[in-house]
Amino acid sequence: MNAQAQMNQQGKKPKTAITPTREENFPEWYQQVIKAADLAENAPVRGCMVIKPYGFALWENVQRALDDMIKEEDVQNAYFPLLIPLSFISREAEHVDGFAKECAVVTHHRLEKGPEGGLVPAAGAQLEEPFIIRPTSETIIGDSMAKWVQSYRDLPLKLNQWCNVMRWELRTRMFLRTSEFLWQEGHNAFATPEEANEDARKMLEVYQKLYRDWMAMPGIPGEKTADERFPGADHSYTYESMMQDGKALQACTSHNLGQNFSKSFGIQYQGEDGQTHHAYTTSWGLSTRSIGGLIMTHSDDDGLIMPPKVAPHQVAIIPVLRDDSGKATVIEFCRKLKESLKEKGVRAFLDESDARTPDKMWGSIKKGIPVRVEVGAREVEEGTVTWVRRDIGRDSKTSGTVDAFINEVPNLLAQVHQALYERAETFTRENVTDVSGLDEIKQFYAAGGFGFVRADKAVLDDPGLEAVQKEFSITSRCLPFEDDGQKVIIGKSY
Repeated sequence: MNAQAQMNQQGKKPKTAITPTREENFPEWYQQVIKAADLAENAPVRGCMVIKPYGFALWENVQRALDDMIKEEDVQNAYFPLLIPLSFISREAEHVDGFAKECAVVTHHRLEKGPEGGLVPAAGAQLEEPFIIRPTSETIIGDSMAKWVQSYRDLPLKLNQWCNVMRWELRTRMFLRTSEFLWQEGHNAFATPEEANEDARKMLEVYQKLYRDWMAMPGIPGEKTADERFPGADHSYTYESMMQDGKALQACTSHNLGQNFSKSFGIQYQGEDGQTHHAYTTSWGLSTRSIGGLIMTHSDDDGLIMPPKVAPHQVAIIPVLRDDSGKATVIEFCRKLKESLKEKGVRAFLDESDARTPDKMWGSIKKGIPVRVEVGAREVEEGTVTWVRRDIGRDSKTSGTVDAFINEVPNLLAQVHQALYERAETFTRENVTDVSGLDEIKQFYAAGGFGFVRADKAVLDDPGLEAVQKEFSITSRCLPFEDDGQKVIIGKSY
């Protein structure tokens, strides 16, 4: 039973751990979930965030899973400079136009005391050429590729780097859109256009697997429309996920850059025919924005809900202590349970803090730990435990022997993952509305329509589309692969 149903049945608003609720104020609810789960906080630097240990542990699990999948595609990790010469950015006209308003620029290499005693850039320390703090690395990596690729034997060249980037965002929101964020960016080079396009599509499939199998997040894979395409790309592919407020999140992108960057940076090779050819390149990336998507896809009015595979703690063990009598015995029982779970490969957290038992329980709920285990004196005496699934709540409360629970945990975690995915997939499917043209799109959003609309691709050529998009703050999200690019998904987005 959802919160609204409870309220109607009881005649009063149900108590929730997070206020406001999703229905009352979704953007503020999102911020409060992050705070309650202790994932991150605002930094003293405008538009940036501090990712706290629990939030970073989540990112590490996402990163580890994706890194393994990337390496399975024979991609090698490398690292390239944070600072990019302005001349590099300027070589690719469409690319610089796309990022010019978001670039942070380094102009000096030294500070000195100012007239009022503070530090200021030194007058004589201006750089001959300014540097851009990387908004993305096609240009700086392209320069290296031009040195490393000389012959057809050097291809394909597949590179990836895990790093931070900076885009000077005007409106920021933790994880979703910050001036500095963490990501991986892959950059591959090939001899033929067919190989490049196959690679761009293949890497999108890798991202789909990550979202589906690790983060339990469904989405709509497809190609970006021309007006939403990455600056300098021939084709951009995307995975568009629907959040609980009906908005789209561009969960990742993969781009076929054709020869645009290879011509700008001289990435060329001598072919088997003895002639010189420009390579075909791709780029693809996924960022900490994925964590924002996870939060908005799965969480509820009591806090975060974690998919088990990426959860820092898969099981929370809560000692239920009425007083100090028997405390040592209960704690020892819990420690042995934790070790047994660890031997099973389960990430278990034992809360030995001095907090009240109800506060410990609510702490595990707000942090989204998939399974909570409660152990009191009675359980110790009987050799049993009581467990609850976070995605279902108290209705899933079950008791059994320690051995039964330990053996059941892998299956239990798999059930949580599947339930989260199916719930999100059903929500997405039920909130995509087919429309016949621009008039129906306008009518849908004018009436407060929720979610996405799907229309024939021809609507993109309607001269009235731009005005409707501005009026309702909607954009074309993608041309879905499942419709062979003949339909377009349109909706509000982050």
